[in-house]
Amino acid sequence: MTRIAISIINYRTADLTLQCVRSVLDVLQDATGIDGHVVVVDNASGDGSADIIADWITAVSPPVPVELVRSSANSGFSGGHNQGIAARAADWYLVLNSDALLRPGFFEEILRPVQNRSDAGLVVPRLEGEDGVVQPNCFRFPGPASELIRSAHTGLVTRALKGREVSLGPDPDEQAIEWASFACILLRHEMVQQVGPMDEGYFLYFEDAEYCLRAHRAGWKVLRAGEAVAVHFRGGSGPVKALAAARKRLPAYFYSSRTRFLYQAHGRAGLMAANLAWYLGRGIANARRLLGRRAPPVAIAEGRDIWINATRPLGPRHAPWES
Repeated sequence: MTRIAISIINYRTADLTLQCVRSVLDVLQDATGIDGHVVVVDNASGDGSADIIADWITAVSPPVPVELVRSSANSGFSGGHNQGIAARAADWYLVLNSDALLRPGFFEEILRPVQNRSDAGLVVPRLEGEDGVVQPNCFRFPGPASELIRSAHTGLVTRALKGREVSLGPDPDEQAIEWASFACILLRHEMVQQVGPMDEGYFLYFEDAEYCLRAHRAGWKVLRAGEAVAVHFRGGSGPVKALAAARKRLPAYFYSSRTRFLYQAHGRAGLMAANLAWYLGRGIANARRLLGRRAPPVAIAEGRDIWINATRPLGPRHAPWES
């Protein structure tokens, strides 16, 4: 029997969280050889949603393998899942967003690639939107070259540096995967024991890349289980993707996380190089105007905000109530 603990964070999304929990329980009910247990961590919601979840757990019949952990503070994505993982002994830990659902057969399929792969520390499923369109969830580590690609947003630059483009697209080459989204990912117990908890210096964003970086440096591999499917609705707990799409100013915690990761991955020189590469890319993008074309827009004040925490890359994390 394979023990799997499923960690889900709730932050003021009780209905969404319970929808996620129910989907996990439905899939567990039909799974063979799986001993599953759900841990919901309420990240100090303060809106009564923890009580709604607690009441549901108490009232549902027959009893379900679900427990609620009430965090004393909103410790962000890393801190919440650290509590969820610590709450239950298991062979594997599934980190799962509250704005996600699992499809039938998920657990059998996500475990399939790890057979005879003792180096597999992390396993990522296929992630789909509710419309069935595959969402890219496998990536290369960001760095100076990828920042040049991102800010230039120009085909010539992207083609020239294709090998360092962050997104690996909807059908990634497994050999190229350096990190994967923690919207839904399976973590091996032995890997967690060796690598340690997630870095709580991140409030939101880049914590998954940093965790995969540590795992990579320790010799663990990221595998993809393409037949295991999770549906991700996106944006249930955070505004950054919506703000980015609207080209509005992104919150300081996004840039502090970016700074922290670039420093941890590439050192101070790499962080500086990435920021300067961003400016070079904007220069290339703005050169389009010489041809009568518009430069691709960026988030408001990004040219200034990429320097957040540049002199202190490891802090502060700029959580909304800490800034």
